[in-house]
Amino acid sequence: MARPTAQVLTLLELLQSGGIRTVAELAHRLGVDGRTVRRYVGHLIDLDVPVESVRGRHGGYRLAPGYRMPPLMLSDDEALAVLLGLVAGPRTGLATTSDTASETAAAKIRRVLPERLARRLGTVLEALAFTAPPGKFGAPQTEVLLAVADAVRHHQPMSIRYTTADGRRSERTLHPYGLVAHSGRWYVTGADPEIGEDRTLRLDRITDATTLPGSFEPPAGPDPAQRVLSALAKAPYRYEVTLRIQATVEQLRTRLPASIAIVEELPSPADADLDNEGWLRVELRAERLDWLPPVLASLDRPFVIERPDELRGLVTALADRLTTSARRVRPLIDRSS
Repeated sequence: MARPTAQVLTLLELLQSGGIRTVAELAHRLGVDGRTVRRYVGHLIDLDVPVESVRGRHGGYRLAPGYRMPPLMLSDDEALAVLLGLVAGPRTGLATTSDTASETAAAKIRRVLPERLARRLGTVLEALAFTAPPGKFGAPQTEVLLAVADAVRHHQPMSIRYTTADGRRSERTLHPYGLVAHSGRWYVTGADPEIGEDRTLRLDRITDATTLPGSFEPPAGPDPAQRVLSALAKAPYRYEVTLRIQATVEQLRTRLPASIAIVEELPSPADADLDNEGWLRVELRAERLDWLPPVLASLDRPFVIERPDELRGLVTALADRLTTSARRVRPLIDRSS
């Protein structure tokens, strides 16, 4: 059983999360009885923590409005989670253009942690290596991210300034449905009322975002993450590829995620030389095709190329190279000379 001091601090953390907490809820979370909860509340009051008692059917305990506990109190697990998030954020694209914000925030947290815990966490961070280099991804402006998030929450239209990949700048109105972090980038998905279509925009290409009067009702249907993945899969590229692959959706997604490929179940194929179960139609777009033959080989499932013809040649060339390598025998080394 946890020590009373630790339990009292846990009680304070629960109260700081906001709202009214009933005695029954607190007792369940702390693993104690109601009488012990009341005793812990008394300890907090003795420490000048303004815990208020709320009477009535839905009564319980809460902290006085506006109260902030100045010391930072984190368990080992919580401190590690916070610091890992601050360190990993810039290396995975989940950061803003305030390059030093994560670094300075981590330094502040480490300064107020107990020396033993700070030293242990320091060894973890020193030993940790990332395969992705920092600064790899475009980061959004903090003001833009916060403004868009607020508009998403309150269903308010926005005026934004946007720069496309080819450098064209425009000012447009957006009804934002949601924010999505995907593969190291931030996206906002929403409707452009001027053209009456949904748009998926990169947040780092928005230079200004201003909330407009009024509100809108988000549409039913796919959630923001699915909308972004679908938009990325349908984005225009040099090649449009259509395949039939005999596999399950789960097998396919290990190599062709939803952001790359659109998958549709098919009835039994007409080809007499192919058996009749589990065929999927796969559509994707790509600027290059050279990465696709190794992906198809790694799936190790029967497939049919419908288009483009260039892909057939690349697959055949890969098969020839693999066959040549498989038949190659290491020459014997003459050690008599």
